[in-house]
Amino acid sequence: MSQAIDTIEDEVVLLDEDGAPIGRAPKSAAHGPDTALHLAFSCHVVNALGEVLVTRRALGKQAWPGVWTNSFCGHPRPAEPLVTAVRRRAEFELGIELDALELALPLFRYRATDADGTVENEICPVYLARTSSEPDPNPREVAEYRWVDPAELGRAVAAAPWAFSPWLVLQARQLELFS
Repeated sequence: MSQAIDTIEDEVVLLDEDGAPIGRAPKSAAHGPDTALHLAFSCHVVNALGEVLVTRRALGKQAWPGVWTNSFCGHPRPAEPLVTAVRRRAEFELGIELDALELALPLFRYRATDADGTVENEICPVYLARTSSEPDPNPREVAEYRWVDPAELGRAVAAAPWAFSPWLVLQARQLELFS
């Protein structure tokens, strides 16, 4: 497991309304009450049994702490290919290697405000991945995890959307994985 803590703060890629890069900002400065549009990604990981991995965000997370969400999310660094960023975050957050990776929702975009006023404002391509690894989560990122039946997760998200991250709720409506 390689869950080293970066000593250099990550930067996010700032975007214009059309999704074109226009700059960069420290990740910590890019999330607040007036969050600029920036590039991110989400990933849903499936195991050999067809179960999807859901995680509960660590209680120390700035936005949506303790909320159940998709397998993992992140931000590519400036000039970092999205696929490289997805694989990097899978290792960092969950201690897993991805066996396969597919872009499922290339144009997913959302804006949501957490109870503390933190705003997410992202163009966030969504990936589906397969793994044969069992997670060994980084406790700074993940409080707990479960492998669940995708259709059951889809029903739970539809029945109680308030119990999940807003991006998972929106993605579940668009992904065939949860039907």
